[in-house]
Amino acid sequence: MKEAVEIGRNPAAEPSLPDLMADVARGDQEAFAAVYDVVAGPVLGIVRRVLRDLAQSEEVAQEVLVEVWRTAARYRPERGSVMNWVLTLAHQRAVDRVRSAEASAAREHKAALLDRTPEFDEVTEQVEARLEREQVRRCLRTLTELQRQSVTLAYYRGLTYREVAELLTLPLGTVKTRLRDGLIRLRDCLGVTA
Repeated sequence: MKEAVEIGRNPAAEPSLPDLMADVARGDQEAFAAVYDVVAGPVLGIVRRVLRDLAQSEEVAQEVLVEVWRTAARYRPERGSVMNWVLTLAHQRAVDRVRSAEASAAREHKAALLDRTPEFDEVTEQVEARLEREQVRRCLRTLTELQRQSVTLAYYRGLTYREVAELLTLPLGTVKTRLRDGLIRLRDCLGVTA
């Protein structure tokens, strides 16, 4: 089988990728252009497989190639080929982009949940209200029967002093006195300070 021969090109004269990387590490822009031509397609391919979004893939591929230019001196031929080193950088950068997007989405989700969270804890409010009701009931039991009836009718049923007096068939002054005494005892029992 015959080898294909390209006219006008001397294959022995073209530097290898490791040699080009050594030149890139010294700031040779032409060497970087040659490395770019070889690795740009595979870099975009691997990034695209991870990100699945063309615009983001192109952006990350560009970042990777800039990183290759800036960090070419870190390449070590004894650790692997130039292509493997560059594709590893590309894969790592693409995975970092995915993780960053996921973390950002998680932060936004958490912020949205916080916006919908009421300013108070409903369970705590319910427990406190229940405890207060129980304490009021306990304190109501310490009142005399007439005081309890007067307070219950006036404050829980919403009757006026006159309506309470008529319902209990008591003089208005007696009802007012019993209500006042009952409220004072409730206040003391509940520990309310003026």
